[in-house]
Amino acid sequence: MTVQILRKKFTVGQYHQMIESGILTDRDHVELIQGEIIEMSPVGRRHAACVDRLNELLVLKLFRKALIRVQSPILLSDNSEPQPDISILQRREDFYNAGHPTPADIFVLVEVSDSTIDFDRNVKVPIYAQEQIPEIWLVDLNDTQIERYCQPMNKTYQQLQIFNLGERLNFQAFPEISIEVNQVFG
Repeated sequence: MTVQILRKKFTVGQYHQMIESGILTDRDHVELIQGEIIEMSPVGRRHAACVDRLNELLVLKLFRKALIRVQSPILLSDNSEPQPDISILQRREDFYNAGHPTPADIFVLVEVSDSTIDFDRNVKVPIYAQEQIPEIWLVDLNDTQIERYCQPMNKTYQQLQIFNLGERLNFQAFPEISIEVNQVFG
């Protein structure tokens, strides 16, 4: 006998109602992925240091060209509101006070990964491709490399480049600006 397990999927609206009513609080480190509320892994010191280092680098390199957000929600669809480690966004006068950024606002998303590398690579990256996010950087703390995904089509990226220590990578949206991989890992 096979038992079918049914899951209750949530919309972004229902997710926000849970936050507003106090069911989910600031202490709940969660994000909404494809209708499911996913508990995020605790942030370790290597992860936090890498995100802080990237934030400083990107703010200095992209000052007045883009808005850099750290671990803040983006609205991908009616059932997904992830919180990437870094979002590089089009500048807006209201700093997205009127609503979270959507795919049309996004230049690049960055996920810094150690214990979550498989989830980020196999779940989040395909969702970002499906939603036509033009560029994703997956910073792999375990292998000390950056995976750069470009050219989304359906649920996959047509281009994957891997950058190692000693190499430089730049942005599709800002080809004149490059980052040394060594700077990301410190």
